[in-house]
Amino acid sequence: MTKLGYIKRMPIDMYRAQQRGGRGVKGLEKREDDFIQNIFVCGSKNGLLFFTNKGRVFRIKAYEVPESSRTSRGMNIKSILPLAGDEKVSTVLALDNATDENFLMMVTKNGVIKRTQIDQYKNIRKTGIIGITLREDDELIEVKTTVKDDELFVITKKGMSIHFSESEVRPLGRVSMGVKGIDLMNNDEVVGMQLNTQGEALLIVSEKGMGKRTLLSEFTLQHRGGKGLKCYKITEKTGEIVGVKAVDDDHEIMMITDAGTIIQIGVSDISLVSRITSGVKLINLDDGVEVAKIAKVREKVSDGTKEIDDVDTVANTEVEEIESAESTDDA
Repeated sequence: MTKLGYIKRMPIDMYRAQQRGGRGVKGLEKREDDFIQNIFVCGSKNGLLFFTNKGRVFRIKAYEVPESSRTSRGMNIKSILPLAGDEKVSTVLALDNATDENFLMMVTKNGVIKRTQIDQYKNIRKTGIIGITLREDDELIEVKTTVKDDELFVITKKGMSIHFSESEVRPLGRVSMGVKGIDLMNNDEVVGMQLNTQGEALLIVSEKGMGKRTLLSEFTLQHRGGKGLKCYKITEKTGEIVGVKAVDDDHEIMMITDAGTIIQIGVSDISLVSRITSGVKLINLDDGVEVAKIAKVREKVSDGTKEIDDVDTVANTEVEEIESAESTDDA
């Protein structure tokens, strides 16, 4: 899905894994002012939850998104969802095999964490429901499906991280705002949240195509709301962090640039190094081009097809003022 709201689906085998440092392949034809914002892998029968900048949630099946070629722009999301004129999708989540014991864990740009039982998002009417209430200057970054005893890793663009237990975040109602997850420094913001169940190491990628893996064991378990620990050495060569994924050796990573190019490489080709380092070059970029987003896929040993290990996305849209739940008809 692109910044301007064009969405499509296509078979994962349209892309093949390449060597680290390659140039990638063209992902789509786009307008000069547009770029790919969300990219993830799921099955065609998965339910998709769309969280918008207005705090509403919509739900459709993945097959309801039209299938398109690798280079086509796709269809505008407003042709699929009844969005208001100034409403935009900020986060997309694919659900599979979720139970009433699962929670949705959300994190915002300003470090707010919210945990809500997933059954509160089951009965979603076509016009959407309230999913989260955000402050005026905040936006939703990532949503995860969790169980009662998961551990969270929250990463910021300035290279800070915090690791704490899910149990430190009390369950809240669907229209609530959440609690502080990390105390951010000036001009910093959250870029991603991962779970300890998603892999043995954190893969961190910067905007200039640098990246590394660091074992989860190097991230000390802390309490919610602290400033966290340094997790990446940011320099002029690396730029700021754009994405983070918890990975295992058998995973593959997709990187998408703001010019629409995609490269897919094996995680085992990426260096495993300590916490306060910058890593190695993962993709060669032309002048003025930066990595925009990353996604993770895994090779299934049984039949050779690729599947998602954790369906996760990162969004980065401008968020507008959220109307309070009390003033919204949510009957």
